[in-house]
Amino acid sequence: MAKRQDTKKFFENLSGSGKSIGVLTSGGDAQGMNAAVRAVVRMGIYVGAKVYFIHEGYQGMVDGGENIEEASWESVSSMLQVGGTVIGSARCKEFRSHEGRLKAAHHLVQHGITNLCVIGGDGSLTGANLFREEWSGLLEELVQQGLIDQEAAQNNSELHIVGMVGSIDNDFCGTDMTIGTDSALHRIIEVVDAIMTTAQSHQRTFVLEVMGRHCGYLALVSALACGADWVLIPEMPPEDGWEEQMCQKLSESRSRGSRLNIIIVAEGATDRHGKAITVDNVKDLVVRCLGFDTRVTILGHVQRGGTPSAFDRILASRMGVEAVLALLEASATTPACVVSLCGNQAVRLPLMECVQMTQDVQKAMDEKNFEEAVRLRGRSFENNLNTYKLLSFRKADSELPHSSFNVAVLNVGAPAAGMNAAVRSAVRVGISEGHKMFAVNDGFEGFYKGQIKEIKWGDVGGWTGQGGSILGTKRTLPAKYLDKIAEQIRIHNINALLVIGGFEAFLGVMELSAAREKYNEFCVPMVMVPATVSNNIPGSDLSIGADTALNAITDTCDRIKQSASGTKRRVFIIETMGGYCGYLASVGGLAAGADAVYIYEEPFDIRDLQSNVEHLTEKMKTGIQRGLVLRNENSNVNFTTDFIYQLYSEEGKGVFDCRKNVLGHMQQGGAPSPFDRNFGTKISAKAIQWISKKLKESYKEGKVFANTEDTACLLGMRRRALVFQPVVQLKEETDFVHRIPKEQWWLKLRPLMKILAKYKTSYDVSDSGQLEHVTRIRPKKD
Repeated sequence: MAKRQDTKKFFENLSGSGKSIGVLTSGGDAQGMNAAVRAVVRMGIYVGAKVYFIHEGYQGMVDGGENIEEASWESVSSMLQVGGTVIGSARCKEFRSHEGRLKAAHHLVQHGITNLCVIGGDGSLTGANLFREEWSGLLEELVQQGLIDQEAAQNNSELHIVGMVGSIDNDFCGTDMTIGTDSALHRIIEVVDAIMTTAQSHQRTFVLEVMGRHCGYLALVSALACGADWVLIPEMPPEDGWEEQMCQKLSESRSRGSRLNIIIVAEGATDRHGKAITVDNVKDLVVRCLGFDTRVTILGHVQRGGTPSAFDRILASRMGVEAVLALLEASATTPACVVSLCGNQAVRLPLMECVQMTQDVQKAMDEKNFEEAVRLRGRSFENNLNTYKLLSFRKADSELPHSSFNVAVLNVGAPAAGMNAAVRSAVRVGISEGHKMFAVNDGFEGFYKGQIKEIKWGDVGGWTGQGGSILGTKRTLPAKYLDKIAEQIRIHNINALLVIGGFEAFLGVMELSAAREKYNEFCVPMVMVPATVSNNIPGSDLSIGADTALNAITDTCDRIKQSASGTKRRVFIIETMGGYCGYLASVGGLAAGADAVYIYEEPFDIRDLQSNVEHLTEKMKTGIQRGLVLRNENSNVNFTTDFIYQLYSEEGKGVFDCRKNVLGHMQQGGAPSPFDRNFGTKISAKAIQWISKKLKESYKEGKVFANTEDTACLLGMRRRALVFQPVVQLKEETDFVHRIPKEQWWLKLRPLMKILAKYKTSYDVSDSGQLEHVTRIRPKKD
């Protein structure tokens, strides 16, 4: 694809002056829709366009009048943390008719709206595309009926459409995550975690129904995130005879000492013959065959409600800004597109290609071609399903490949939520691959002390939802204890290492790799999986634990801001963790709607602080009651949190008062978020599969010998994919003094945060999405 022209010049050419953008939410509501609306409004105003709310979705467009209202900057304040959609959503039968669309076109022309940002599901987006295709014909009819003149038709001759998918079901092909899905998973996991404690007390089986009439994503990922015993989804109905298999699995689980069973059923689950499988069917089956005390819980609309998660706020904010850029770039020949997420990358996809693929999934299911339905759902769905099968169904010892390899797993560095999910995944995948798995307690310190023992399949049951590190973790580095660690590797005949942890884990693997010249014991495959709340590991955009920490920051900021409601104008100064890495402060600031964020990577001086105070003072005078300022703990040695608090307090006298809060270790604690459980589970499974491959390659003459660079790797998320990178090659990318990567992707989100906080700044559009085709992102396997 041709490289974009100079970024600054390009952005200047994208002036929205004279343009009008309409934003609407349609179909079912989803948490995060308000964050998307807020981003569209503020980015639209920022580029000089007029932005209009279209209340009550297409119904408001058809009815016109007060339903179409010009938005102001202040009109979207305080909506970031609100669930649902504050501009309303409705299913509109009238818009499905030609007459209804004619009325809608008339009302848009009256306001000069020729750019539409539609936030909804596939039905809403299909309707928008049809509307665009009919647009010129609708204008002709309006001219013929005398409702508009020829000049108005000429001035509004093109209608541009950009879609954002708001759906908790994650049922739209072409995007890894739709707005609202992560929040719905939060609701489900909160309920499952609560149910597990009562189920354990009474030795009960619980059967849970989650939403997903045509898509099993919520059921599948929540089953993966809580370690459910069985899951039933529409895309992959169970084989005939599943009833007996399920009961046998539940019975085996109890015989190994488990006191509870969890079964998750998507509301659209069926058997291979299309017969519905309901939660009551499953309950009756368990009671009849096993006699277990069994209860049913139907989550229902709880999944749609509540506050959006940090992930959904960030996703919706990024997509909202991307949608405005796409509208400004659109021409008469540009197809209607959907702004989407693939891995960690924003992309634009032709709307109807995505709709077509979504419909193809249903067609494949109707034709009982279930493997094809799963493939069409995309890589993310397919990986989730394969990982769930790998972790949930233990093969008989006679079916396991006999590898005779011993693999050790350890946690290194500070605790991070999701570490236990990663260890569970590693242990079970390793056993499935035929390895003998060993757990090392207390990191490298436990390693040299010989705190090593074999760990079995059942030993890691129930680990997924637990915070901290059950194995224990220390910051000790191996360099001083190489002799003793080598001795322990010999004693236990360790053939491979999986190290899960933060910057110390990265340094530790580098030290072991460097010691290979002296010690043959370290000539084994070793891989590091990043797990740290700071998200400061080179070679990976994301780390296990960072999402949980972001949610802790976002939740706390919401509560702190709410504490000021009804009081006089107030600014909160909040300190976050992260060492020298500003990820938590910056991305937490974007999710919480911060007015300013101070980080080490972006140096600031007293003039910047003064400018920020003046900016907040101006905002307060326009009626905004609360301000939020985040500071990374090591952002500046002199401009401490106390200093900034005192400066704001002094300079804001008469306009606002100040409060400060140091969040501290609450960012490291708590149960892992669904994202961290899922990410930890999948990345760890991939790491063990890599270890198996390297063990086979390096096994010669009765022993393992691996001393090449590509046998000591870090597995990280890079833009769209999980990538293995030799740790030696990552040296050049690392600032070892400050323990951060030299280049960090999230710094590109900072101008976005500033724009949404009403600062004038330059915004780098070189990394924004470009129109692609669905097939490029979802290649068919050979």
